[in-house]
Amino acid sequence: MRGQWDNLWWNSANVVTALGNLAQADSDYMDTTLSMVEGIFSAAQAANGGSWLNDYYDDEGWWAMAWLKVYDLTMNDTYLHTAQAIFIDLTGGTNATCGGQWWSKDRNKSNTINNELFLVVGASLANRVSGNQEYKDAATAQVDWLLNTANLMTANNTLVDGLTISDCTPEGKVWSYNQGVILGALIEMNKLTGNSSYLDTADKIARGTLDHLTTVDGILTDSAEQDDTAAQFKGVFTRNLAYLQAPRGNGNYVAFLRNNADTIWANNRQSDGQIGATWQGPVVNTGAAAQSSALDCLVAAAAVSS
Repeated sequence: MRGQWDNLWWNSANVVTALGNLAQADSDYMDTTLSMVEGIFSAAQAANGGSWLNDYYDDEGWWAMAWLKVYDLTMNDTYLHTAQAIFIDLTGGTNATCGGQWWSKDRNKSNTINNELFLVVGASLANRVSGNQEYKDAATAQVDWLLNTANLMTANNTLVDGLTISDCTPEGKVWSYNQGVILGALIEMNKLTGNSSYLDTADKIARGTLDHLTTVDGILTDSAEQDDTAAQFKGVFTRNLAYLQAPRGNGNYVAFLRNNADTIWANNRQSDGQIGATWQGPVVNTGAAAQSSALDCLVAAAAVSS
């Protein structure tokens, strides 16, 4: 489909975000990035029937965050209004059986990722649209549910994939992108409220991820990384860890990101620049998701090292 990489819908939103972070880290890439994302904005929307919406709330959340990133680069209200329009649709999935938001419009699953994205989109809009209490109220209610009611956190300070609908108990594996999106959401909540406890919780989740989702050499791994779309997961975590580094200034985060970036560059890169899904190598499962995931890590390492 037009305006996408490898015909991947939600992954392409993450590519836009990765490109936006690249332009923020190095202004030499700004013109190229903006030219690319302007074309994507028109082509991808047209290929999806003139809409950013579909049957999956997490897909919509990724695109909202992509256009908020572009808004931050350009201050062009078109991108802000796009995220606002997506958020309106996201609110249609709230009041799920276990609380929070349904994963899809079929209303048959309660997943962590879409609930985190709903939170980060709402909080991000509250921080960018002055005087709009709707976003703050939605984000405040959502973060309270995620942290205090949903019971998604493991003893390792990591979040599982979702809840069973029948009895609202936690279920599923611990994916790296779930650990990443919540970091970004808690950073936005700290900005919104001035409550540093959100950053304290983000630190706990970050440390839990570094302790339990890495190899003995400290390289981030994900049991789903060989899947063509789930190869995206690890980059989402590193991107958000770099965001957390700004308010926290943790040397361990810098060392982790540099180590992973150096390993990608040394062991997981072909001569043509293609990068695989397994960051410690060898190069396997190259594609748009793996490539942009690695780009997230490389850019994150550069950003925290500047």
